[in-house]
Parts: sequence; structure tokens; C-alpha cells
Amino acid sequence: MKFTISKEMLVKPLQMICGIVERRQTLPILSNVHASVSGNRLTLIATDLEVQMSTHAEILNGSDGSVTIPARKFLDICRALPDEATIVLSADGGEKATIRSARSRFTLSTLPAEDFPCMEAPRDAIRFGIAQDTLKYAIEHTQFAMAQQDVRYYLNGLLMEMAGSVLRFVATDGHRLALCDLVVPEAEELEKFNENQQIIIPRKGVLELSRLLEESDAPVQVAVGNNFIQLKTDQIEFVSKLIDGRFPDYQNVVPVNSDKRIVCERDLLRQALARVSILSNEKFRGVRLEFSPGLLHVHAHNPEQEEAEEEVSIDYDGPNLEMGFNVNYVQDALAACETAQVQLMLSDPNSCCLIHALDDEQCRYIIMPMRL
Repeated sequence: MKFTISKEMLVKPLQMICGIVERRQTLPILSNVHASVSGNRLTLIATDLEVQMSTHAEILNGSDGSVTIPARKFLDICRALPDEATIVLSADGGEKATIRSARSRFTLSTLPAEDFPCMEAPRDAIRFGIAQDTLKYAIEHTQFAMAQQDVRYYLNGLLMEMAGSVLRFVATDGHRLALCDLVVPEAEELEKFNENQQIIIPRKGVLELSRLLEESDAPVQVAVGNNFIQLKTDQIEFVSKLIDGRFPDYQNVVPVNSDKRIVCERDLLRQALARVSILSNEKFRGVRLEFSPGLLHVHAHNPEQEEAEEEVSIDYDGPNLEMGFNVNYVQDALAACETAQVQLMLSDPNSCCLIHALDDEQCRYIIMPMRL
């Protein structure tokens, strides 16, 4: 196999797929990228057995064939070459591949392409299309609530629930929950799903999708099978295994009878929380919120007997209410709202707090209270 390509055409697709290559792999071949040439197209594939990504680039000329080469080293070499450099890679089927560019020459170890563990995309799948920026919005506004290395493995991912023309994304770590609804009217295939049809995308797959999807209305084609989800754009093909588990019944957590409504300026509340949190307990990160008509009193203290207090004007005319929360969870929810004003719905000190943008419930955030 041999091909010639410009640096600009090679570096970007390499960067896209190298994000899923772990530096320490149990199988040496997983540290490699699979490169194959067919006609005037170079296809690059990387995988860690949980997620797989492939992309392509146009070459100047070449001969058909395939090889696997160390992904990080290949990318670092290409990056280090001068701008507008022309790269020639050749592999004769042995254990080495040679990279040449002007007066530079590099020899890398290779592994057989036939040993590369490519993941098969779902065949009997439900397929639909959605705009990239819409899908990216839903992922970015929920992913922060996913658990990290929780023994309840089904929480270490993002739930995608499909029913009719609605896609719902839900993430929770057991202490907070993020929920976002998308209406996909053109997705006729979704009509085949029942209300309880759910899949759980693993954490790494979610983070990679958030990185790869673009802020454009260009379509992404989604295929959902029993064990895999596949997403295809003009540039990439992404396949991820699904988490085999049952997501908790989140519907029971979403407050429906909250009778205390608070409206406040998002930035003012975020700034007050940021200042007060400096003196909160470093381990538990608890702050006390005291609601009274027209005023929110924010208070924090730590084991060193240090205290911080802030007052924020709010739109509220109900009875006095005092609750404790993890300040990081509240800040994450406020950051995700992205509107000038936010709405908090409460009922009593032992119930969850529901946060969402004012007059917009597309994305909702539920936070469990803390005992302080």
C-alpha cells in the first residue's frame, strides 16, 4: 500500500479519530489506526472496542491496500511537518511503514490490518435523521449529570428514549438529573418505538459525540440496533456499543406538584453562588438557600468556622423556605440554562428542586436537597 496526501488533508481526520485511542491499551493493536486506500480515498479507523470512529480523506495518488500504524506517533509526525507539506506513506506488507516528506523520513512499526477488530454497525436498525446542532445541543445540556465510574454501571451513560417524534435524553448520577426533549417531526421511523423503548450510550461515546458534532444544521443519520448505535455525517462514521442495563425510572423523580415558584436573574445567582462557594465545605460543597418574599439569602460555612453570605433579589411571594444543596450541582444547572432568567420550582425542604429556563421547559434539571 502506498499513498500521497497533503498535510492539511490528513491532519484533521487523524485528529478526529485519535481522540478515542487510549494511551494504555490491553491489546497493542488498539493503539494503532487502521489505514486503507481504495481508489483515491483514504479511510482511517480507530477503536477501543467500546466505540469506533472512521473518517476519510482524498489522496493525490496511491495504490490500494491497508495497514495499521501507531495512531499517536503518526499524528505527532504529521503535525510536526511544515505547513503545505506533502506526505508519502508506504507499507509493503511487512512489519514497517515508511513516512516521507521532503527531506524527512520516519519508519514506524505496523501490525496486520486483518487483525484489527472492526465493530459491525447495526443491520436491523431503526434509522432517522436529525440536525447536528440539535443533537449536539441535547447532549451538551445533559451530559454533565452522568455518573463517573459508578458501580451502578447503567448510570455511567446517557439515556436516549424514543417515542413517536420525540427524542428524550436523560442523565443522572443519583443526586441530580438532567432531561432534554427534542421534537424530530421528520423522523417517521420513530413512530415504531413504544414509550418504554430506551438505549443507554456509554460515557465515552457521549463525550466523543459532543466533541465531533458541529454547530451546523447539516444532517446526521442515526441507526439504532439492539447492541449498537451508529451516527454518520459526511465526514465521520461513529459506532458505539450500548450499555446493557435498565435505566432507573426517572419519571418518579421529576416534580409535578411543586407549588413554590421562584424567578431570578441567572447571572446574579451564579455569581453569588460562585463567591459563597469559596468558603463551603471542600468535600460536601453544601450551601444553604433561604427563600423569603423578594429575597434569597445564600449561606455557606466550613469546618474552619469560616462563613460567607450573599443576598439576591428574586421574584417570589410565598412562605419562607430553607433548603441545602450541593453548590456545584446548582451551578451546572444554571450554566446549562443559557437564558437571562431562570425558574426554580420547590415544594418543601425534603423535596427536589426543579430548575429550567423561564418559559422554556425543553431542558429541565432536578437536584436532590442536602441536609446541612
